[in-house]
Amino acid sequence: MLNQLVVVGRLVKDPELRKTDTGRNVTNITLAVPRSYKNSNGEYDTDFIDCVLWSNVAETTTEYCHKGDLLGVKGRIQTRTVQAEEEKAKYITEIIGEKVTFLSSGHKKSVEKED
Repeated sequence: MLNQLVVVGRLVKDPELRKTDTGRNVTNITLAVPRSYKNSNGEYDTDFIDCVLWSNVAETTTEYCHKGDLLGVKGRIQTRTVQAEEEKAKYITEIIGEKVTFLSSGHKKSVEKED
């Protein structure tokens, strides 16, 4: 089985670094990725893809990247369930980023997670 993908898109907003209760660095980013084909109106639709970055990948991305920068994210798809009070369970699908390549920011750099 294989769960690996690469997504290239632009940052929708500046990343913000947070710490978990256990002290790990994490940031959530959203990439705007235009589709490669036109819709029935002759326009290109855009997908907004949520990504979660951990540890040094989160830290470096937050430090060097800003809204509008072009990023490549290599990672895996993860689905999780969120249950709010008296509501149906919601399924959230996101990319867990293992490597981020800065394609248009002022810093040409790649960052990978450390094990």
